[in-house]
Amino acid sequence: MKKIKVMSVFGTRPEAAKMCPLVRVMDEDPAFESIVCLTGQHREMLHQVTDFFGVKADYDLDIMKPGQTITSITSDILTTLGSVLEEVMPDLVLVHGDTTTSFAAALAAFYHKIPVGHVEAGLRTHDKYSPYPEEMNRCLTGRIATYHYAPTVNNRENLNREGIRDNIYVTGNTVLDAFKYTVRDNYTFMNPQLAQLDFSKGRYVLLTAHRRENLGEGIENICRAVLQVVESHPDIHVIYPVHLNPAVRNTVFPILGGHPRISLTDPVELTDMHNLMGRVVLCMTDSGGLQEEVPAFGVPVLVLRSETERPEAVDAGTVRVVGTDIAGIVREADKLLGDRNAYDAMAHAVNPYGDGHASERIAGHIKRCFGV
Repeated sequence: MKKIKVMSVFGTRPEAAKMCPLVRVMDEDPAFESIVCLTGQHREMLHQVTDFFGVKADYDLDIMKPGQTITSITSDILTTLGSVLEEVMPDLVLVHGDTTTSFAAALAAFYHKIPVGHVEAGLRTHDKYSPYPEEMNRCLTGRIATYHYAPTVNNRENLNREGIRDNIYVTGNTVLDAFKYTVRDNYTFMNPQLAQLDFSKGRYVLLTAHRRENLGEGIENICRAVLQVVESHPDIHVIYPVHLNPAVRNTVFPILGGHPRISLTDPVELTDMHNLMGRVVLCMTDSGGLQEEVPAFGVPVLVLRSETERPEAVDAGTVRVVGTDIAGIVREADKLLGDRNAYDAMAHAVNPYGDGHASERIAGHIKRCFGV
């Protein structure tokens, strides 16, 4: 039996966290010849994830360079991936989500007339500049893709409204599949700052903020709001893994640095982050992925953005969009931290992103499409 030659292309840590479970499933299935190509859009943080999952790159484009831009990332991937595709000629190229890697890899595959499977397809804010450039990346990838692996029914309906109706498969989100590899009882944190925290004393809040559209005033407002929340609740401790982008760090550290109940750490690796989610009472974030992951632990999420491409989470009641206005952030955080009924309504809502078997569904669908 001829194996299905599938090349998975990804280049950032969030992509790796969601694609490695799928790669593992294909590696263990004799129907597949699974090939992994890393672009290197991220470097150190990316390899932390692939090493943890035991996923070995067959090709590494190694495009990361100082001062890279979305233009340079796109052109470098198109140039370097093209020669890899000519060498391998896979039956299918898999890309994930909304990164510049995903769009550029899908475009390169299209130029070689190789079908594209889009994992985490159909997410939309309907504003092409927010988030930027992610919204346009996923829209363009959706136009190129042959197969669309939508996490939710809402994502499928987004594609239908754009005239995409064929080969859409609702799978759940592969990020939940990762938990069976990463989350453990009695976990010991590798990050020394996390390892020294006593989670039995007080309540802990996870904060992340780094999105391009929040740089400057947005992150400054977020920090000042969090400072007010901490001062109003003497039992609250905040853990903020701060992005390495100087534009983020130069805002965060002057406002939040030195507070005895605010821990500013470098970005934490995947297993630390997944196990941290289960030990906090609240997450405040402008991340997309945390909106999917954190509710799996029964933890409410406040989204520090003006919109979300994950409205099913809002509808389900697991997340709430609060923006970056200081008063709005403080009001919603105070409500959850001070009103048990309001907190329980979000904590007990059902996560809409599936049951942790999305990777198996995607692999099974690929086999059916290729007659296996």
